[in-house]
Amino acid sequence: MTGEIRKKAYAKINLGLDVVGRREDGYHLVKMIMQSVDLADILEMSVTEDDQIRLTTDMPGLACDESNLVYRAAALIKERYHIRKGLRIRLEKHIPMAAGLAGGSSDCAAALRGAAELFALDIPEPELRELGLELGADVPYCLMGGTALSEGIGEVLTPLEDMPDCGILLAKPAAEVSTAHVYRAMDAISDYRHPDIDGMIEAIAKGDLSQITDRLANVLEYVTVDEHEEIVRIKDAMMRLGAMETLMSGSGPTVFGIFETYEEGCRAKVALSDNPLIRDMFAVRPVRNRICEA
Repeated sequence: MTGEIRKKAYAKINLGLDVVGRREDGYHLVKMIMQSVDLADILEMSVTEDDQIRLTTDMPGLACDESNLVYRAAALIKERYHIRKGLRIRLEKHIPMAAGLAGGSSDCAAALRGAAELFALDIPEPELRELGLELGADVPYCLMGGTALSEGIGEVLTPLEDMPDCGILLAKPAAEVSTAHVYRAMDAISDYRHPDIDGMIEAIAKGDLSQITDRLANVLEYVTVDEHEEIVRIKDAMMRLGAMETLMSGSGPTVFGIFETYEEGCRAKVALSDNPLIRDMFAVRPVRNRICEA
């Protein structure tokens, strides 16, 4: 067993998000293009001898008990593989919470991978993703990272070609959005335009950034934008500053704009720095290597 490790847990955006059905158990069936970006939380993890899990964080108000996905990931590894040693975990938060960026799921994935490494468990990747699915629908993707097609409830994953390098500006308004509420509200919408996910996959395979941005679409905007007009105003502001296109990520409320270069994204961030609608803002790039690696 190794002594101490450090893991990065990257945020994700949805280049395309479609809801294609619902299972009898209430879970929604989706077809999504997922993309990790280089905004990351940091997990520092070490083994202890006392069979306890001790989680601390620099985020005020964030629970560090069994309700936290990082704690639950560590507990699941210990229980499933009969580990009698403990873990000390420090979570350094950078990804905003309740933002549509999968911060909690990514932290969970990093904790699963980190615990497996610390306890010298040679867990096959499919088995690790099955464990992740027990904790959340986005966790299997967060274990893989990069650019991927996600189907089913999020557990059916197909790696795609890397997204071309570009600048991505993330802007989160002050509002917090409940993912469960947004999906429930989607059930009341019977007629909406479905994203061209297959066309997006072809555009990614070609490495054509303009064709990718032409197909950006997220059906959950039908719900969240209707309830939070600031999303549209932030999108409009990014377009005026040269974004190729903008979209809401996940269930929101974070908006992202894609720029041809990282430098253009940084300039837009400076220009929007005094926008009262935006609480958190980050200029980032796509991540191509596997998520949760040190």
